[in-house]
Amino acid sequence: MWAPDQSLEESNNLQQYRQWLKQHDDLSFEDYEAMWKWSCDHIEDFWYSLWRYFEIDQSYEPRGILSQGIMPDVKWFEGANLSYAEMVFRRSSDQRPALIFTNESGVYKELSWADLERKVFALKKYLEEQGITRGDRVAGYITNSPNAIISFLAVNAIGAVWTCCSPDFMPATVIERFASTQPKALIAGDGYVFKGRNYSRVDALLQIKSQLNVEVAVSINEIDATDALTKAGFVSLEEIFANETDGTLSFEKVPFDHPIWVLYSSGTTGKPKAITHGHGGMLLEHLKYLYLHNDVKEGERFFWFTTTGWMMWNFLQASLLVGAIPVLYDGSPNYPTLDVLWKMASKVKVDHFGASAPYYHACMKAGLTPHKKWSLAHIRTLGSTGAPLASEVYDWVYQTFDPKIWLSSISGGTDMCTAFVGGNPLLPVRRGHIQCRTLGCSLHAFDDDGIVISEGLGEMVIDKPMPCMPIYFWNDAGKKRYRSSYFEKYPGKWRHGDWIEIFDDGSLIITGRSDATLNRNGIRIGTAEIYEALDHIGEIKDALVINLERPEGDWMPLFVVLNEGARLDDELKKKITSHLRSNCSPRHVPDQVFLVDDIPYTLSGKKMEVPVKRILQKSDGKSVKPESARNPKALTYFEEFADRLPK
Repeated sequence: MWAPDQSLEESNNLQQYRQWLKQHDDLSFEDYEAMWKWSCDHIEDFWYSLWRYFEIDQSYEPRGILSQGIMPDVKWFEGANLSYAEMVFRRSSDQRPALIFTNESGVYKELSWADLERKVFALKKYLEEQGITRGDRVAGYITNSPNAIISFLAVNAIGAVWTCCSPDFMPATVIERFASTQPKALIAGDGYVFKGRNYSRVDALLQIKSQLNVEVAVSINEIDATDALTKAGFVSLEEIFANETDGTLSFEKVPFDHPIWVLYSSGTTGKPKAITHGHGGMLLEHLKYLYLHNDVKEGERFFWFTTTGWMMWNFLQASLLVGAIPVLYDGSPNYPTLDVLWKMASKVKVDHFGASAPYYHACMKAGLTPHKKWSLAHIRTLGSTGAPLASEVYDWVYQTFDPKIWLSSISGGTDMCTAFVGGNPLLPVRRGHIQCRTLGCSLHAFDDDGIVISEGLGEMVIDKPMPCMPIYFWNDAGKKRYRSSYFEKYPGKWRHGDWIEIFDDGSLIITGRSDATLNRNGIRIGTAEIYEALDHIGEIKDALVINLERPEGDWMPLFVVLNEGARLDDELKKKITSHLRSNCSPRHVPDQVFLVDDIPYTLSGKKMEVPVKRILQKSDGKSVKPESARNPKALTYFEEFADRLPK
């Protein structure tokens, strides 16, 4: 559906790196697949080449890039010391803004590099004066605004550890996550705006501060003029900025595997995993993906719709590392209308536009034609993640947008805070396919016996270490939970939990989570296959499919949300059955179809297939936490539905 033109083929960052390898290391590759294979067969050489290419520390003398051992008990770049924040400020320039911020209320701000440095210095100085030092945890409960990035950079420059939740997370959810890391300081906004409404978080902040016993509390005035936070010991960030003194921003250099931040899993059926990443791993990986695979260039405007509670926020701010300008948007993606982000992209002149797959699905289903309404010719790439991107969305993109636009579907996750399959400026885009496995990611499809398969669906497995793998989970003695999460099924190899098929040309598809895979009479079906087919049925707004294994035989119900005016009558049920049978197979046809008001999603926007299955199985239904859902009321239907099922 797309291929790089001659200009891009010659000027893209990946091609320049390829030429650098030939010049400096006498390495030549026939094509990308050969370069990918080299990067996996010689992983130490590959990652050290990136260290040199991005000039991270030319004085570093490697003692062995990768230690001996079996995943996850390996170490990278021992003896190296660095600062992620320092690498960000290497890109400082008075020729362009550092950040651009806009929100659903129409606010538009540009922050210069001078202002960014001044504010980071002021906050860093204040935190140090309050006793925050290297290794301390600092928690953010904060909107996707410049203050979030300022806070992270100040914390990082100290050598402290950042952890963050979005302000739409409820207090119990926030406390459960932050309690695992015991933050010494809290930086938080007093509220947020969503769909035109103000939501105060003052009471939540008082509760969080009290239960976590944080020693240092900084408040950000977003919506609330109350002095309750001041009385409770919060110091305003605005006051800290106003009281700053002259000085030079300095950076605490830390070991390669020193923790940079703690991210959290969804926590739908248990305590959220406190996933801890290292400074060096994140630095190398973000440089690799954004520069080489996303082809982001200095001065370009990089946007991804996200909140601070999703790892894509970390990915968005990482565009600073390559000299790009992060475009931050705070608010709803469909308020006041579904095309608000396209309107923003036109105004800001975004070069790289990113959103979740469900957002593009919604635009397609609504029949939007953004290119006809807004000036979007400057957009070079459309990025998608969060769920498999249906083939029909590829059609919609290339029927709606300039055919020169590069659609880049990517997949990774909170676990590694990156994409390990995704875009490539050297390769074509094929309908419904992710372009490639990324450099340094030795990813394969495995069968149940741990054998690599060349055809058909298999478990997504990474069989060699990557620096961006978590260094550990916080408060996980002996890495017990870490090992059980990724290394239990295939010892020494990372099982990610996705169902994948890799094609001869190196492209691939992900059909959904392997633990949500539908096993119909011994044939495995990815849930994404069914959702993609249902996209063609105009009456259906959203859907969830579950397969329950029972002694008397499998049972596969389909739950649908309908568009306004549609009815789930016998005619629509027959239409669903006929469409799935003719476009997929008889095995894709559900046993029954049920109407629901809403489909439950996690806080990061993923369908809660496995938690709903647990509820319907009745084996562990009560362990599904309502607070882990973005729309917890949607779970109520399934709990009541489970009670009506025969035992």
